[in-house]
Amino acid sequence: MTDEPQTQSVTETAAGARLEPDPGAWIRVSPKYLVVDLVTTIVWGAIVTAASAIPWILSGVVGLAAIPAGLGLIFLLVAVFTPRRVRAIGYRLREDDLLFRTGILFQRFVAVPYGRMQLVDINRGPLARAVGLSELKLVTAAAATNITIPGLPEADAEGLRDRLVDLAETRRAGL
Repeated sequence: MTDEPQTQSVTETAAGARLEPDPGAWIRVSPKYLVVDLVTTIVWGAIVTAASAIPWILSGVVGLAAIPAGLGLIFLLVAVFTPRRVRAIGYRLREDDLLFRTGILFQRFVAVPYGRMQLVDINRGPLARAVGLSELKLVTAAAATNITIPGLPEADAEGLRDRLVDLAETRRAGL
């Protein structure tokens, strides 16, 4: 079995009814999220690198040039690995829980039981909103199981939110 998640998107029938994906299939975030994440990384990288160059510029000490150069190199490497990191983000709707996966080198898998969800929230930042994306945040009583699924198309995020709320209501565990 491969580490790469199998993906399947939500499809529509000829009549326009949405079909749910196979419960065992990984669903990846939108490819548009790569643009959002890459632009965010580049902007923050430029700001941090420029701010770290201020002591070097004001003092003229040549050795201080290593700080912005090092930070610039780090942000460049982060930008290079961003496409692979975005492809590694996915979620899977299973019978009793939602499984979320992220990370390349340090992978994180979080299973959130439907009955333990307390809040399902949708956020849209300005850049994500410009390309029609949202992020879905799931909150539980345990902070370690809170997850945020970025890069969902707005309609998919709203549909997933409604489905998760319905599942949470029907499967409340001891509340």
